[in-house]
Amino acid sequence: MLHTISVLVENKFGVLTRVAGLFSGRGYNIDTLNVGPTQDPNVSRMTIVTRGDDPTVEQIVKQLKKLVNVLEVEDFRAGEEYVDRELILVKVAVDSKSRAEVMQITDIFRAKIVDVQPANLTIEITGNESKIEKFITLMKTFGITGLTRTGKVAMPRR
Repeated sequence: MLHTISVLVENKFGVLTRVAGLFSGRGYNIDTLNVGPTQDPNVSRMTIVTRGDDPTVEQIVKQLKKLVNVLEVEDFRAGEEYVDRELILVKVAVDSKSRAEVMQITDIFRAKIVDVQPANLTIEITGNESKIEKFITLMKTFGITGLTRTGKVAMPRR
């Protein structure tokens, strides 16, 4: 089962290493890891997506809370009130016949074309995992020549 864990940490040297070390040292895998500053320049938010059953993730959360420089840890479970998004850049092969169709699908998904070349379009799309996966599936029919994902970011709604 996928779990999204939000960790507020002090913005200090070595915090990322300690968090990643906790996962690797105990044999837990990180599917995605995203770190960025918050409104407070002294605090960063880490969003970690990992797989595991509830007892395993509960153990991870307990161990994260014990780490130096960790301020807050929250496990977002399915059905809980939180907002999550991911950004991807995808390069799609196009020709004179398919260009208009790719542009139309991009518009339907409220994505944005960020680069135009004779043989491809680079598209930026932001959304939840379901939206991103549906868009990728549609673009595969045209030919994806490059793709990069940021990983999920998440915040509680409260």
